[in-house]
Amino acid sequence: MNENIQYKLAILPDEPGCYLMKDRQGTIIYVGKAKVLKNRVRSYFTGTHDGKTQRLVSEIEDFEYIVTSSNLEALMLELNLIKLHDPKYNIMLKDDKTYPYIKITNEKYPRILTTRKVKKDKAKYFGPYPNAFAANETRKLLDRIYPLRKCSKLPDRVCLYYHLGQCLAPCVKEIEPIVYEEMIEEISKFLSGGYEEVKDNLQKKMLDAAENLEFERAKEYRDQIAHIETIMQKQKIVSKDLSNRDVFGYAVEKGWMCVQVFFVRQGKLIERDVSIFPIHQDPEEEFLTFIGRFYDIPEHIKPKEIFIPSNIDETILEKLLDVKVIIPKRGQKKELVDLAMKNAQIALHEKFQLIERQEERTVGACEELGLAMNIAPPLRIEAFDNSHMHGADAVSAMVVFIDGKPAKKEYRKYKLREAAKHDDYGAMQEVIRRRYTRVLKENLPLPDLIIIDGGKGQMEVAREVVEDELGLYIPIAGLAKDEKHNTSQLLFGDPPVPIEMKRTSDGFYLLQRIQDEVHRFAITFLRQQHQTNAIQSVLDQIEGIGPKRKQQLLKHFGSIKKIKESTVEQLMEANIPSKTANAIYQYFHKDTLPKE
Repeated sequence: MNENIQYKLAILPDEPGCYLMKDRQGTIIYVGKAKVLKNRVRSYFTGTHDGKTQRLVSEIEDFEYIVTSSNLEALMLELNLIKLHDPKYNIMLKDDKTYPYIKITNEKYPRILTTRKVKKDKAKYFGPYPNAFAANETRKLLDRIYPLRKCSKLPDRVCLYYHLGQCLAPCVKEIEPIVYEEMIEEISKFLSGGYEEVKDNLQKKMLDAAENLEFERAKEYRDQIAHIETIMQKQKIVSKDLSNRDVFGYAVEKGWMCVQVFFVRQGKLIERDVSIFPIHQDPEEEFLTFIGRFYDIPEHIKPKEIFIPSNIDETILEKLLDVKVIIPKRGQKKELVDLAMKNAQIALHEKFQLIERQEERTVGACEELGLAMNIAPPLRIEAFDNSHMHGADAVSAMVVFIDGKPAKKEYRKYKLREAAKHDDYGAMQEVIRRRYTRVLKENLPLPDLIIIDGGKGQMEVAREVVEDELGLYIPIAGLAKDEKHNTSQLLFGDPPVPIEMKRTSDGFYLLQRIQDEVHRFAITFLRQQHQTNAIQSVLDQIEGIGPKRKQQLLKHFGSIKKIKESTVEQLMEANIPSKTANAIYQYFHKDTLPKE
């Protein structure tokens, strides 16, 4: 704890609010809320914590706080600050599982669709459904019962659906808006649990048709009724009132939380969502934050009501979400919440061993590496490798690992501009200079460790640029390979010496992954560059071929080989002028053409 933090802790107010934790580069790494700021923020710097919270505290170099007038205001501010700053230690809620929904489009002549994307387009969405089959079967049933438009674009004549009585043909007929409004209202009732009413109406129509001796029509109504019963019986009824609700339960253990959400639609439990994540404040506070962010995901449509466990303040959630929040006390509804809590506990136990092993291989490996090198855990590592094709097409590549995992969006490729042919040291200097000049200029995050895929020479030229030219003091390590091109040694220090590490350790395995990844990335870029240059060198020698025409040829034929094998007529079919087509043909066939 530095002097600045000690001073700020002494003057924290006894008020509700939010706090923002920062690392040494001023980046916000965690946002939290508190009923009493003084108590909550001080708790991070006193007493003992689990591994996750210890790691967070070890990175805190400063903090800010914002006082609010109420706990609800603090929760709302926390949600907004997390959206704004995306701190790495806050829960990363991602919609990695999309559910199918039924959509009634907001068009003059509406359609019923199955979709996995919920958009803010004024359409009506119903779901989620347990799988695409259930959603499609329901949609097909509704398409048979209600004659809505089926075509994505209105044709200029009626289609088969009109003759089957499943479309009103708005393509050729003027349909009153009230007709569609009534159908949409009935469909909405059906999808919201009112299918018994729809079934009764079909039963009445069936009897009327039979009485009028319209047996084919009566049979059609009978089949539709049977289809409704089949679809609705496939799902287990868990509530007799047919309401749409989400049921939340959670469990906490060893600084981790699991939240289970049961989606109950039309009185049926159709799907669940499971989230497991580390927590850094009171479980009840984390749970409130989770629910507040849960409905930010478009696919999570707010139901009419939600059920939560008894130890949560439902009044805050009601104001935040603008839905009815219920804490069931007894009976079937309480059993649902208890079931969600039980499933959360089971999921946490089942996943714990896997999570702990993953931590050992990622963040744990970084900590092991830092310990071996006697530096702070290198949570951000940037690694460099050079590659060339016998001295030609020289390129460099950089990969980034954050918390022991590849951050592929931050990878960078470099075409070398200044380094002489076969000058590996010059190439390394150039790419290191270009990278960290830009980092300083654009105020990008600095790495905790730079890894050079090479030995002492490459390490020294990198150090000269980083320290002597740019005045940065970042640990630089080298990775040496054995005769089989496998990672053999970690070099570090001044002068560089081998660092002893067990080859079976997670830290050494992390180094192998980094070296393999930067080599793969560099080689892939080299091959792309070599292929591009080869194409350029052949086509650029032909008169009348510029960048656009070159792209046109490659798009049409797909390769230089096919261009070479083409006749003049085939070249002209690619919209190449006669003169240029002849020039291309003559260039590739100059050795076979008869000499004058």
